[in-house]
Amino acid sequence: MSESPTLFSVDKSLEGTHIAISGLIGAGKTTLCTALGKVLNLPTYYEPVIDNSYLADFYKDPKSFSFQLQIYLLNQRFQQQQQIIWQGRGGVQDRTIYEDSVFAKMLMESGLMDKRDYNTYCKLFSNLSNFMRKPNLIIHLDVSPEQSLERIKRRDRECEKNITLEYLQNLNQAYQNFLHDISKYIAVIRVNWSEFQDPEELAQTIKEEYDSMRFIHEVSVNSVKQSN
Repeated sequence: MSESPTLFSVDKSLEGTHIAISGLIGAGKTTLCTALGKVLNLPTYYEPVIDNSYLADFYKDPKSFSFQLQIYLLNQRFQQQQQIIWQGRGGVQDRTIYEDSVFAKMLMESGLMDKRDYNTYCKLFSNLSNFMRKPNLIIHLDVSPEQSLERIKRRDRECEKNITLEYLQNLNQAYQNFLHDISKYIAVIRVNWSEFQDPEELAQTIKEEYDSMRFIHEVSVNSVKQSN
């Protein structure tokens, strides 16, 4: 009998693991989510973009629709979180409920969300968090705001045509703060995603790193190092 392929051991070692993929808009989260789900034999859960009736309105008039959008997304993500828990198989998730707080806080700080609305959002998030289970691992795709904007333009979604470089720069800074804080509770792997890489090799890297890490790591496909 021939030996089992390497990816079989990847599959078994991460069976039941909840992996979240984070990153700027257009970073490549959905593409990697699909690929890792296939490689690791895990269910995949995608960001509710197509069915999001608030998104186009938000990008046209963010101040008027920021609160409605964030409440909509909070509800959708909570449903996903519950589905992952109930099914008990783990999964690869394209952006989690925890990242939504990054967007909400940035909107409040930039004056695009009223402080009263933001406080209401935070209270609702806190109440829902009592029924949530954190992912086992977050994979953050590092791309620059400039690369993010280039990829957004390339995929040419009508609802994203009004996204600006300044918005992405602010979002990128908010993500840095988020990763610093969330890594105290959830293992984080940061991957340079300025160039799309082989998901099978990335899956092998995750397999090698996951059991030993309890903090932020920065990885590449061919080498692994702890970030400073």
